[in-house]
Amino acid sequence: MKNSQLYKGSLNTIIMKLLEENGKMYGYEITQKVKAITQGELNITEGALYPALHKLEADGFLDVEIEKVDNRMRKYYKLTESGEKETVNRLSELEDFIRNMQSLVNPKLEF
Repeated sequence: MKNSQLYKGSLNTIIMKLLEENGKMYGYEITQKVKAITQGELNITEGALYPALHKLEADGFLDVEIEKVDNRMRKYYKLTESGEKETVNRLSELEDFIRNMQSLVNPKLEF
């Protein structure tokens, strides 16, 4: 993953946005969706993903459903009601951050 430190602070927001768009997802599905969306530029490792999912669950932002798929138990994650509200807040904060960074990186010339 390029510049992993830049993405690290946004991992929870990325996860929450994907769950907002897709309803419920399992861990591997989340990693593959991020990889596909970013055309391989961003690869989320299990070592980063699962602690983030567990923290979001502990904070009350995610619910977990376990389903049997092909004789295996699969854990699906979905946003709770408070998770849906928090997603809106975090996306707004991220958009503000991106806008501010864009202003710093490419300032408009003013005389």
